[in-house]
Amino acid sequence: MRPYELSLAAAADAIRARQLSPVELVDSVLDRIAEADPHLGAYVTVTAEQARRSAGEAAHEVAHGRHRGPLHGIPMGLKDLIDVEGMATTAGSRVRAGHHAPADSTVAARLSAAGAILLGKTHTHEFAFGLTTPQTRNAWDRDRIAGGSSGGSAVAVASGTATFALGTDTGGSIRVPAALNGVVGLKPTYGLVPRHGVTSLSWSLDHVGPITRTVEDAALVLTELAGHDPRDPASLPVPAADYRPPAGTDLTGLRVGMPRTYYFDHVHPEVETTVRHAVAQLEALGARIVEVDIPMTRYVQATQWGLMVPEAGAYHEGSLRTVPERYQQDVRILLEAGELMSAGDYLRAQRSRTLMRAQWARMLEEVDVIAAPSVPMTAVRAGEETVTWPDGTVESVSDAYVRLCAPANITGVPALTLPVGHDVTGLPIGMQLLGRPLGEPALLRVGHAYEQTHPSRALVTSTQESQSS
Repeated sequence: MRPYELSLAAAADAIRARQLSPVELVDSVLDRIAEADPHLGAYVTVTAEQARRSAGEAAHEVAHGRHRGPLHGIPMGLKDLIDVEGMATTAGSRVRAGHHAPADSTVAARLSAAGAILLGKTHTHEFAFGLTTPQTRNAWDRDRIAGGSSGGSAVAVASGTATFALGTDTGGSIRVPAALNGVVGLKPTYGLVPRHGVTSLSWSLDHVGPITRTVEDAALVLTELAGHDPRDPASLPVPAADYRPPAGTDLTGLRVGMPRTYYFDHVHPEVETTVRHAVAQLEALGARIVEVDIPMTRYVQATQWGLMVPEAGAYHEGSLRTVPERYQQDVRILLEAGELMSAGDYLRAQRSRTLMRAQWARMLEEVDVIAAPSVPMTAVRAGEETVTWPDGTVESVSDAYVRLCAPANITGVPALTLPVGHDVTGLPIGMQLLGRPLGEPALLRVGHAYEQTHPSRALVTSTQESQSS
């Protein structure tokens, strides 16, 4: 196995045991970038020289007994919304041409302090306002979309061009690309991971979280990211914690909610069958399956858009007036629509969210986690704009992908997607686990238990690429 193929946890163990040098690992990943990224387009920019210098420094520290923890010497990518001092944060837009960050974002600073090594910035749909990331191709099939808006980060992890990466999630932008590329994506509880220094799409829905190859890896990254930062007004005053899940697979006594409504409506049969089979495997590990009714389902999409679009329009108000021509047309139309929404509409969306949060809290008293599909279908071909369901319903691709993810953004509850199988064409299928606010330990425990008994093929190697091309 080449170093770039290692999971974060495996690479960390090897570095700590001095069986692998950070220099070897970073060189392997940079070679993989040179091999794969010209075909996939995960990266906006690659900081190879800086990464090699940082790897040399990490190797020196480890050799002299100054090991900082499991992220020390591990190469990562950061979505191009996340500030790193002196680097461009373009947010995938010509609007940001010439912009350079004056300081590190909180998450970049925390990862740097933990010894993680930056490889570069990964592509995003412009200002994170889209579910495709058009610059990037799916790691499993280059003719299909990567998902968005954190498509670059998901493809980097899936293709071995980063050991882990960060994304942002406003309506599914971590979970959609993670599911479509067969990797793990975690949207933490709203406010658990600070967003200071991260370009906003919708401040009341935005989350920052990790994309990794395993659930254990996601827990290791979350441990470094989580914690209060007063510079983010939404940051929760929670103490630092170790989120690593227990090693066992026994889920006895844990209650897994199975939705009767919403999450299996207008879902591809292969996705439904695969996710239901995965839930049955959780039951085999000792979990008790409890059917639940998802509340206020008819209001989900209206509430999501009623919050996101006006907040995004307000954020971009100045540049929409001065340089509107620099936006991509699809994004500019959405932003301008946000400016036209009334205060009454926005307040009604706020009221809907308040009611939805309260009803989700009552539902989550009955179970420890909810299990459901992450997205209703696998990756569509690039250029496809609609999906037609068997009952004749026609839905836009973006609405279809955001539909099952949006409830966790509206309510702020944590959500984890992990790969649980493939469709007949070999494309990954993801299962989503949702929990109570600050319920990450339960999600990670369940996901890790499943993963230990059903290891997935989360990395697309050069051999698999040649077979599928």
